[in-house]
Amino acid sequence: MRRRKTLIKICGLTTEQDIENVNRYQPDLVGFILFFPKSKRYLPLDVARKLKDHLCSGIKSVAVVVSPDVEQVRQIMKAGFDYIQIHGSLREDVYDFLEIPVFRAFNVKDIDTFEEIKQKEKIAGYIFDASEPGSGKTFDWALLDSLERDDKLFFLAGGINETNVKEAMERVQPDGIDVSSAVEREDTPGKDPEKIKKIIRMVRYE
Repeated sequence: MRRRKTLIKICGLTTEQDIENVNRYQPDLVGFILFFPKSKRYLPLDVARKLKDHLCSGIKSVAVVVSPDVEQVRQIMKAGFDYIQIHGSLREDVYDFLEIPVFRAFNVKDIDTFEEIKQKEKIAGYIFDASEPGSGKTFDWALLDSLERDDKLFFLAGGINETNVKEAMERVQPDGIDVSSAVEREDTPGKDPEKIKKIIRMVRYE
């Protein structure tokens, strides 16, 4: 059964202006991409921490990482992030070391590990993404039909934008919507405040 309020997460913040914009329009969560220089939205940890520290208190911060090691997790926890979102592999030593809740990201290639992951108590939620996270591409939502829901948060990502967000919410019934490329500026780095405002309103006032 779906929660009354659908959450919205804005991922890949990179600028001070991004922080001002999310503080104005109040998504539930925001993500910062760390330890992954291949991403155009990558930030050094010290920069991300400074931006995070200027978030309004009601907005939760998410450190987004790929196959982290123990030292990276230690730094993330020390920096005070509310959640860690893990793509790629999740080693046992890393999982054992974690002291903050985890959003486990899946794509169409590794969705078969869902049943194993859902048994782990530190997992606070799941984020289902396309095969190329951050690409702005969608995937076949029918792949999620057979997954048994539990009390953990169920986020849908991967090419969600103002043209398909209503369909996504109706078709998948997620607990949360996760967007990044859909709310970016076309000509300069950072997010577009009008796009942020519009998609938040579409999610909140469905």
